Amino acid sequence: MKHPLTERQQDIYDFIQEYQCGHGFSPKIREIQDAFSIRSVNGVIKHLHALEKKGWIQRDNTPRGISLLDKVKCKLTSTMSTIPIFGAIPAGNAQQLEEHVEGYHVMEDTRLGAFKDAFALRVRGESMIDAGIYDGDLVVAVQKPPRVGDIVVALLDGENTLKRFMKDSNGNPYLKAENEAYPEMYPIGSLEIQGVVVSLTREYN
Repeated sequence: MKHPLTERQQDIYDFIQEYQCGHGFSPKIREIQDAFSIRSVNGVIKHLHALEKKGWIQRDNTPRGISLLDKVKCKLTSTMSTIPIFGAIPAGNAQQLEEHVEGYHVMEDTRLGAFKDAFALRVRGESMIDAGIYDGDLVVAVQKPPRVGDIVVALLDGENTLKRFMKDSNGNPYLKAENEAYPEMYPIGSLEIQGVVVSLTREYN
């Protein structure tokens, strides 16, 4: 059962709903703080706690901390896809990727083509800056066979990285950074392409 909200709580709830409709995931606590000129992070947390206690939102363990609202789920049309964001992908040295859904990204189906197995990752590192991919960017990848020159999410010898897929003169596959400070990466044991990047989103704070 939902209990009535104060005017301030209603405004914050409406902001969360509009943000989720536009982005597919919840705003950060800092974004709520800035939008309403709330003096402290604790002030935002108190409002969110009140909204949860009154039955209007559900908190979760993701970094943004608010589950997708039922009203938002209903508003997402059949022409849109809600893509899970699986943490961060290293754009530097290969590292093991711990997959957990930290939120969702909304994207038009026409941009995904026939490939529906899409996922998103937050970029960490600077090895792809010459391709216009920077630390903090959100990349969307689809599961399809890569072509030479594609930017891919790769599992190299058991560790994840974001690089350009290439082949040498002998046809051997390797990964190429878009930053001269990083070397080319050849697999010692295995190279698995988990997705081909089809979209990039950048947030400006």
